[in-house]
Amino acid sequence: MAKNLLIVESPAKAKTIEKILGKDFEVKSCYGHIRDLEKEEMGIDIKNGYQPRYKIPDEKEKVVKELKSLAKKSDEVWLATDEDREGEAISWHLCEVLGLDPSTTKRIVFHEITKPAIQKAVTTPRLLDMNLVNAQQARRVLDRIVGFELSPVLWRKISTRNNLSAGRVQSVAVRLIAEREREINAFTATSTFKIEALFTTPDITGKNVTFVAEGKKYDTAENAEKFLQTCIGAKYKVNDIQVRPGKKSPAAPFTTSTLQQEASRKLGYGVKRTMQLAQRLYESGNITYMRTDSVNLSDTAMADIRNQVVGQYGNNYYQPRKYKNKNESAQEAHEAIRPTYMENTTVEDPELRRLYELIWKRTMASQMADAELERTTAKIEISTNKEELTASGEVLKFDGFLKAYREDRDDEDINEDEQQEGMLPPLTVNQQLPLNEMKAIERFSRPSPRYTEASLVKKLEELGIGRPSTYAPTINTILTRGYVEKRDKDPIRRDFRILTLKKDTITKVTDQENTGAEKAKIFPTDLGLVVTDFLKQYFDDIMDYGFTARIEGEFDEVAAGKLKWNSMIDDFYIPFKKDVDNTIEKAERIKGERELGVEPQTGKKIVARMARFGPVVAIIGDDEDEKPRFAGLRRGQSIETITLDEALKLFELPKTLGVHEGQEISVNLGRFGPYLKWGEQNISMPRGVDPHDVDMERALELLDEKAKADAPIGFFEEKPVTKGTGRFGPFIKWNDMYINVPRRYDFENLSQANIDELIEAKIKKEENRYIQNWPEEKISIENARWGPVLKFGKKILKVGRKADESKYTAEELTTVPLEDVKKMIELQIPNAFATKKAAAKKAPGKKAAPKKKDATKKAAPKKKSK
Repeated sequence: MAKNLLIVESPAKAKTIEKILGKDFEVKSCYGHIRDLEKEEMGIDIKNGYQPRYKIPDEKEKVVKELKSLAKKSDEVWLATDEDREGEAISWHLCEVLGLDPSTTKRIVFHEITKPAIQKAVTTPRLLDMNLVNAQQARRVLDRIVGFELSPVLWRKISTRNNLSAGRVQSVAVRLIAEREREINAFTATSTFKIEALFTTPDITGKNVTFVAEGKKYDTAENAEKFLQTCIGAKYKVNDIQVRPGKKSPAAPFTTSTLQQEASRKLGYGVKRTMQLAQRLYESGNITYMRTDSVNLSDTAMADIRNQVVGQYGNNYYQPRKYKNKNESAQEAHEAIRPTYMENTTVEDPELRRLYELIWKRTMASQMADAELERTTAKIEISTNKEELTASGEVLKFDGFLKAYREDRDDEDINEDEQQEGMLPPLTVNQQLPLNEMKAIERFSRPSPRYTEASLVKKLEELGIGRPSTYAPTINTILTRGYVEKRDKDPIRRDFRILTLKKDTITKVTDQENTGAEKAKIFPTDLGLVVTDFLKQYFDDIMDYGFTARIEGEFDEVAAGKLKWNSMIDDFYIPFKKDVDNTIEKAERIKGERELGVEPQTGKKIVARMARFGPVVAIIGDDEDEKPRFAGLRRGQSIETITLDEALKLFELPKTLGVHEGQEISVNLGRFGPYLKWGEQNISMPRGVDPHDVDMERALELLDEKAKADAPIGFFEEKPVTKGTGRFGPFIKWNDMYINVPRRYDFENLSQANIDELIEAKIKKEENRYIQNWPEEKISIENARWGPVLKFGKKILKVGRKADESKYTAEELTTVPLEDVKKMIELQIPNAFATKKAAAKKAPGKKAAPKKKDATKKAAPKKKSK
């Protein structure tokens, strides 16, 4: 038994550190937080200084039990959780649960998992910093208060399903996205005509080179044409040439925010994926700590980088730089994200390689020389009107840091007039230039682009909202809650005009271009827009950017020991609670309703609004007893922008197309998109197919394609095997079992041997999965990472305890009768096995309905209550 027990958060980190420290240390993982706030009554004693009540979750009991046992046997326990506030709080919780004295327990911190860093940390331990613990505790308590107080308000006041939630940072993030969307919707494009002239002249080799010179912009086609007319018969002379040296400097090494932005732009990663990969790189000892807002580099790192730059590129490429944080109160300002060993230019793991190489290149470039440029600007005079055209060129004289890395930019940082400047041929003052042609091209103004995950992180950071550890979970939360969605936007075709002057003749043409295409952008959903409006109306403080940033500043003051966390929360809670009580009492329920017009045939009102399961359009008659007709909005449609014509089109479905082989074929729009219904069979339509355009001929083609796709490709144990492609890639299906097909197989040409191999491997894997299985009941007891679990349909539940409250052993679970398992399920899901009849009896004040119309009658009161 090792004399020392050292506790970290993750098993990967534990494994790496244990190799470094050797046999005197046993390194164990606590798998993140071992305690969290209780769910009951918020888990906070509001009347007693907001004291939190913590609880060890069931899934962590086994971990805690093991750590307690090891702690008792060890001479000394060391805490080595991450160096930020979250890590400090985890160490404090470990002290509380394991019975360690915070005033004597050794706490070590490091920002890289390397032998020198770990050994230095062990020789210079410190004690717990309770200011950091209190700052984390303040954030957790305040966010729990906001969530628990605001969410029930949303349930009561917004006509939708009751899984709504609100949060201090997430609600502000949704507001940013909502406001950008409304700004885009309200934007009216204006056009200007940009003058571009093409000239041809020889370069230094004598080869003719064509270059562009630009003139003024004109607001109308008429003014642009007048200008072109004044250029008829003109001669063009170089009036002036200016050659100016220029330079470009490298970006600072990565912080959490800039890494998330650049990984999104260059690699296409979402912030969640970036942080998962960065965590793995850190825990395996490849990079320094990945949650930081510091751009500082240690002296050791600077020396290491110098050796690499000089060794790889030469001494003239090296230029040492010290970067300063824009944010003076940078939290956990230790060091920027960098490789731990600069000589490692890559890593073996293919999943981690691209992110590691990005970090390595950025770190190298940060200590490299400026790129040196030569910018040439030529002014070209038009003889007939004395106007000037401008031609610009750029020559790279010394590549400097560009040898290693160039930073990308977001759409909104790129000026619409910006273009990649090429080289100009040699020009001299008074040189006559022959004109090929001059064009006035219509160009349209553009609204600000929608946010990507990266540009949203950048905006939150600019506003001082959130900290390095909060960006990824905030974005993940608003996506998961359905307040925003990440999707592409298809381009639309747009006409634009071109006026061309060539050989003293002006011609006019209208051309077309694609515009408005966007990829992986964040759009607010109608639910997000409605919730944002409600919170802005009744909780303006929570939704105020400055207020949210000020709260972050107060957390920093708590971390610095300048402010008591209880006092800070008191200042927030008292006015906030008044707003909550006032809103519950006085605010009306909101539906986000917008009137579109009337149905032409009946004159009935058509509205778009939020319903229980999402945005809908409804046709509503004057008679209160008449049931409205509803149609769900399609993906990409919004309550705020849908037109009357688009709404009427939604009511065309379902549409009957005809009869095939004695069964009716109809087309409809469902939860997962458009589909064909043929008898009892539902067939999804391919992406891009508009259900309104599908006729009988196309429907039969789709049925034929489906039949071919579903034809067996082989048999196993005399049962058919089919194949398909789903969300997780290609698969084969056998006996209601889906089996993923790895890339090493030729999916298009699977042999019987391949099929046998795949199914046998899956069966063997499933044998270890199930402790007991009742497929017809959709119930099973299965082995999971933290122990056995119950599965009921798609729900994962806890395994109940025996009558004496003791836990079942693994052996006992193999013989537990189905009836006992059902009781365990019903304790967690009341009435899980109740019949539909019994459920119908529960509805108060409803008359028994005829059997055939039972479902319709049940639904009617619900529709009416809307």
